[in-house]
Amino acid sequence: MASKKLTKSTTNRMIAGVCGGVGEYFDIDPTIVRVLYVVISLFSAAFPGLIVYIALALILPER
Repeated sequence: MASKKLTKSTTNRMIAGVCGGVGEYFDIDPTIVRVLYVVISLFSAAFPGLIVYIALALILPER
């Protein structure tokens, strides 16, 4: 059985492909991941969510 790896998406890419990659990894619609990300970021004062997104954009490998 092949192991799944979390990577940035190349097909569901809006900015850096982070939310698309997370959606593909968990087999859910990337739009749902994006909406949840925005909602969680707004309720956490938006700044920490931006830092997490930038960190993931730099850390996650391309497919």
